[in-house]
Amino acid sequence: MPLALLALAVSAFGIGTTEFVMMGLLPQVADDLGTSVPTAGYLVSAYAIGVVVGAPLLTALGSRIPRKRMLLLLMALFTVGNLASALAPGFGWLVAGRVLAGLPHGAFFGLGAVVAARLVREDRQARAVATMFLGLTVANILGVPAATLLGQHLGWRATFLVVAVIGLLAVAALARLVPHLPVDGRQGLGREVRALGRSQVLLGLLTAVFGFAGVFAVYSYLASMTTEVMGFGDSTVTIVLALFGLGMTGGALAAGPLTDRALRPTLYGSLAALVLALVAFHFTVHVPWLALVTVVVLGAVGFMTTTPLQMLVMNKAKDAPTLASASNHSAFNLANAGGAWAGGAAVAAGWGWTSPALVGAGLTAVGLAVAAVAGLLDRGRDRDRGGAEGASRVVAGSPLGTDVSPTTSPASRS
Repeated sequence: MPLALLALAVSAFGIGTTEFVMMGLLPQVADDLGTSVPTAGYLVSAYAIGVVVGAPLLTALGSRIPRKRMLLLLMALFTVGNLASALAPGFGWLVAGRVLAGLPHGAFFGLGAVVAARLVREDRQARAVATMFLGLTVANILGVPAATLLGQHLGWRATFLVVAVIGLLAVAALARLVPHLPVDGRQGLGREVRALGRSQVLLGLLTAVFGFAGVFAVYSYLASMTTEVMGFGDSTVTIVLALFGLGMTGGALAAGPLTDRALRPTLYGSLAALVLALVAFHFTVHVPWLALVTVVVLGAVGFMTTTPLQMLVMNKAKDAPTLASASNHSAFNLANAGGAWAGGAAVAAGWGWTSPALVGAGLTAVGLAVAAVAGLLDRGRDRDRGGAEGASRVVAGSPLGTDVSPTTSPASRS
C-alpha cells in the first residue's frame, strides 16, 4: 500500500476522534454548560450538519484545486474548528464550533476516498478505502477513550485542544507523504453534479442515511446507557467506547476484501446483521457482560456497512466520483444527526435508555429495504454488462494524475 494512505489514515484518526468523542463527553458538557444530556446531544447533530453542508459546498469550491492542496486546506479548517470549540464561551458558541469543525469532514473523506482508490490496482480499491477508514476505527479504540478520559479529568475543553494538535500533525503528514495529484481537466463540476443525480447513486445515499442512522441512535447515548442501565461507573465509559472501537476495526478489516469480492452481498449482510444486533442490544444491555459483547458486535457490523456504501456510490458515479463520494459522507452524517435526534426523542419521551436500540433497528431496516430495491433495479443492467454487480471499481485504470511521486509503490501506478 502507498505511504499516502498512512497520511490519510492519520487525518481520519483526528476527524474520527472529534466526531465521536462528543458522545462520551455529553454528561460533562451538559453539567458544565447547565443543560440536559438530550439537549447537549444537539452538539452531535451540529457537527453532522456541518458535514452535510460542507461536503457538497467545499467539494464544489475545490473542484479546480490540486488534490493535495485541497486536502491540506480541509485539514487546516478542521483544526481551526476544533480550536474554536475548545475556546467557546457558551453553548451557542460551542454549537458554532462543532459546525465549523464538521464542514471539511465530508469533503475530506470524499476526496480522500477517491485519491485512495486511484493509488492502487483495480482489485484493491476497496481495501485502500478501508485502510483510510481504519483511522476512524483506531480513533474509537485509542483516540475517543483517551480523549473522553482527558475530558473527565481536565475538562472537555482540553479534549478539543488535543484534537486541534492532532489536526496539525495530520497536516504535516499529508504535506510529507501525499504525492502531487493534479486536477483532471476532464472532471468539471457539471459532470460531477450529473453523476450525483444518477438513480443508483441517490439510492445508495438514501441507504446510508437510514442504514447508518441505527448506529448513531445507540452510540450517541452509549455513555449514558453504560452508567444508567449497565450499572458501570463513569470510568468504565472509556472501556465501553474502546470495545466499540475494537469492533469497528474488525468490521473495517473485513469489509475491504469482502467488498472487493462482492459489493452488494457485503452491504446486505452487514445491514441485516446490524438490525439483529440492535434488537439484541435492547435486551442484552441489562446483563453487563452480554452488553459488552454486543457493543463489540455493534461496532463491527455497523462499520462493515461503510466501505460497501462508499464504494457503491463511487462505482455508480464512476466517471465523476468526487462529489458523490463527498455526498456519501453528508448522508452518513444525516444518519448521525437523525439517529442522535431519534434516539434522544425516544429517551425524552420516557421510553427509557434502551429505547434507542429499537429505534435504531427500525431505521436500519428501512436502509436495508432501500438497498434491496436498488439491487433489484440494478440487476438487469449489470447482467447486460456481463455480471459486474459485485465489482467495486472506480474508473478502472485511470489514476488521478500521471506525476505520482516515488512515495507510492510501483503497483499504485497501474
